[in-house]
Amino acid sequence: MKKYPQLAWRWLTSMRTALVLLFLLAIAAIPGALLPQRSLNESKVAEYIANGGKTAEIYDKLQLFDVFSSTWFTAIYILLFISLIGCIIPRTIDHYRASRNAPVRAPLRMQRLPHRAFGTPTHPGTPEEILDHAQQQLKGWRTARYTGEQDRAGHPSLSAERGYSREICNLIFHLGLVGMLASIGLGKMYYYEGQAIVVTNTGVSANGAPNPTENSEFCNTALANYDSVRAGALFKNSDLTPFCIDVHDFHADYLPNGQAEMFNSNISYADGENIFAPKDQWKNYDLRVNHPLRLDGDRIYLQGHGFAPRFTITWPNGETRTQMIQFAPEDATYFLSSGVLRFDPPSGMYPTDYERRQNQLAIQGLFAPTAQFSGENNALLSSSYPEQKDPAVAIDIYRGDNGLDTGRGQNIFTLDPQQLHNGSLQKIERVNLMLGDSVTLDDGTKVTFDGANEFINLQVSHDPFQQWVLISTITTLAGLVGSLAIKRRRIWIRVSDDGIEMGGLSRTDRAGWGSEFDRLARQLVNLEPTHTQQEPQTQHEPKN
Repeated sequence: MKKYPQLAWRWLTSMRTALVLLFLLAIAAIPGALLPQRSLNESKVAEYIANGGKTAEIYDKLQLFDVFSSTWFTAIYILLFISLIGCIIPRTIDHYRASRNAPVRAPLRMQRLPHRAFGTPTHPGTPEEILDHAQQQLKGWRTARYTGEQDRAGHPSLSAERGYSREICNLIFHLGLVGMLASIGLGKMYYYEGQAIVVTNTGVSANGAPNPTENSEFCNTALANYDSVRAGALFKNSDLTPFCIDVHDFHADYLPNGQAEMFNSNISYADGENIFAPKDQWKNYDLRVNHPLRLDGDRIYLQGHGFAPRFTITWPNGETRTQMIQFAPEDATYFLSSGVLRFDPPSGMYPTDYERRQNQLAIQGLFAPTAQFSGENNALLSSSYPEQKDPAVAIDIYRGDNGLDTGRGQNIFTLDPQQLHNGSLQKIERVNLMLGDSVTLDDGTKVTFDGANEFINLQVSHDPFQQWVLISTITTLAGLVGSLAIKRRRIWIRVSDDGIEMGGLSRTDRAGWGSEFDRLARQLVNLEPTHTQQEPQTQHEPKN
């Protein structure tokens, strides 16, 4: 029974197994590219499962929506890691032993070698002088001299070998691959990545004045500041890189069909202790797509944008409440967006808290940056262009308990369907509003659409092992190029009374070795090759 673990270990640490596992790892990553992943977009996964039926449920059970954290992907990853290490260690030992050994003696019959030459030297000399001359010319080759007693044919001979660095490059390639796997694995344990929506200070308002907002700043000082965040198992809150960003504006260039050609955002930022400095001392930066801001290992990307409509509620007692919140783009081309706003009446307006909760307001609807109406009585709102040229909203206004006092987190884009079904919220108005339009409710409350600001979606990524991934990748490529470019070859020269016999053998790819052997035959020992054999099956006896 003891032999089975040994056989399993031998199988796991073979190069063939490592190649199979590497191929399986590449195949296993395909579902991660074709299917939405929870780690990237959980809402897309939920939508896919809802629309995919039984097939999507099977995918979920097979962890195809969590490919890179699945048990089967992790198993392949770990087995490949162990297999590569098991391949490297014995090969390193064998290569070290081989590098300390002298090149092997010349074969008894050189005419059986794929390449050989036979002739007489143009400058006569003793066998030792001829071999001395050849050895001096073989710079960079590992050589060994053998006397007639040591040689298989009983004549003085010289053995030379070159290309030992090929195996070194091969080991470097595998070490780089191990380093890459280790760096990626450790990076996933210490990384963090978060998404934050920040409303800009530019937009469209009814009176033409800019719409300032207090929400144009984001600080990377706590995970709670993110709208969504994921982190590795060994990440700690103290590992956050402290910095703050103030978003000034957003600008997009659109093609005539509405497709975005480029967009950018002018921001100012401060990191470290500088976050407490006045904002006029912060540094400015033009944040663009694929041009992230890099701060002490963090990368801040401009990932997307959208609109945040602004509404003002004027209550019957004259008090006002203004609120602006981002809407989710339903149409990625023309940015027809949907969202919800919730308002609480002013304190003291109603005698009891219960009565106040029964008069809370909720606004749910659509926003179009460039309005286009269709359908019966032009009541159906859509958007005809992604830039904010003629904004409008189509909203439903509800009155009742909107859940602001429950202490539970609520979806900022939709109302709770249970509140609508159980009567907690009652619809009191459905209306389309252009910029600056208002609607007055049955109790005298006035709802005004003031315009909208644009928001940007920031992605903050941090991986402390990213540079090691790059170094390992470059090392892997360098080792691969070296192992493919360097050729392992051997030369034997034997001096006898009949003349000089020379043979050559390529231990790897023989491409180009024939011409190199002919050149060496002419230059090293000053003899003319009488025959260079290309195929080992054909044999020729040396000429006398």
